Amino acid sequence: MDYKKSKAPLTTITRNIMDLCEETGNIYESVAIIAKRSNQIAAEIKQDLNKKLAEFASYNDSLEEVFENREQIEISRYYEKLPKPTLLATQEFIDNNIYWRDPSKNNEAEESL
Repeated sequence: MDYKKSKAPLTTITRNIMDLCEETGNIYESVAIIAKRSNQIAAEIKQDLNKKLAEFASYNDSLEEVFENREQIEISRYYEKLPKPTLLATQEFIDNNIYWRDPSKNNEAEESL
């Protein structure tokens, strides 16, 4: 996924708490959902960055001067300029792009049948 094209802000903004708990009815549940999605996004970004930077890895043990690679610097700058995972996850939650479910509520519904 191209996180650069996301509508998420690059800096932290103030949000209305009541907007975040409309769907769940509980702000703590909303924050937990956003936190779990944020961890998933952070893992995806880290894995993608490591995969791209692995191409530049040198496996020799020489103590020679380390040469900077312009492509490697550009890749690192691209990832530094991305919105933070929490901002991306919050924007996805607001846009209803996160699928979530509460297994305990599903079990209660099945027991009542």
